[in-house]
Amino acid sequence: EVGVPVMIITQTPLRISLAGGGTDFSGFYEKHGGAVLSTAIDKFIYVIIKARFDNKIRVGYTKTEMVEKLDDIEHDIVRECLRLTGLSEGLEISTMADIPSEGSGLGSSSTVTVGLLHAMYTFKGELVTAQRLAEEACHIEIDILKKPIGKQDQYIAAYGGMRKFTFQTDGATSVRTIQLGEDQGRRLGEVLLLFYTGITRKADSILSEQKGNIGTQEETLLAMRAQVDEMEQSLQSGSFHKAARILHAGWEMKKALANKISSDSINDLYERALDAGATGGKIAGAGGGGFLLVFCPPDRQSSVRKALSDLKELPFQLEMDGSKVIFNNRRT
Repeated sequence: EVGVPVMIITQTPLRISLAGGGTDFSGFYEKHGGAVLSTAIDKFIYVIIKARFDNKIRVGYTKTEMVEKLDDIEHDIVRECLRLTGLSEGLEISTMADIPSEGSGLGSSSTVTVGLLHAMYTFKGELVTAQRLAEEACHIEIDILKKPIGKQDQYIAAYGGMRKFTFQTDGATSVRTIQLGEDQGRRLGEVLLLFYTGITRKADSILSEQKGNIGTQEETLLAMRAQVDEMEQSLQSGSFHKAARILHAGWEMKKALANKISSDSINDLYERALDAGATGGKIAGAGGGGFLLVFCPPDRQSSVRKALSDLKELPFQLEMDGSKVIFNNRRT
């Protein structure tokens, strides 16, 4: 007997994608195939699930919900994760994030989805693979909730590490680990900086426009997909200057995908970083706000920090693990 679950806590990483973002939309990969290179970072979303004495469901996030039945839950991801895993009553569910959760550009909605599914299956005593977590998170976000997003975030949250994801025309996704030596990984973590722009935005409107533009942006997206292999080679050979140039070129292309991806204030922040010695960068995620990712040699970092001193920096390292259970308390 496994025992009755009392409380489960999962820890699921956020991510930064370094190349190929946008080619993970079905409107593109079903025709051309897509690829993304991304890495998990050591900033997390935690999901706590605990059995309740009564049959109610309490959900705590930026607000608190207390409902009698599943269909009354407003938090759409929590509701659909419960439905998919077959849990329906007598639960307390809370989510907590290391960052502002709305519109950060670090993949937080998919990280929440993967973390919730992982916690719920563990609560039921089921072991699930990273592949299944990623596929079911995609199913919930894209098929059920019709969010205008791609598939990369769910996969990197489930698998962790640095990965190349290939999105095949038949809908299958293959996952390959990018092996960096310990020294390379540490060095890469040291030259990447994240600054919070303080601009929060709903990614959905930007992504809806981007999704609608896929047909007219195929050339750009093909060029962005081609960057994935270039980025992999430059990282593995330790040629970070080249990696920074690829990131910069990718950001220039990405801005063409939808109107609101950048803005005068974002362009100004990025130019300030470049003028101070950064060698590349981009706005993480959909764009429009959230976090500015900057590639910067160690000897120029103090001047970049000074140039962006009005922004809050988020210190981080690369993260090797994907979603994991960090607390599992059962009573027999």
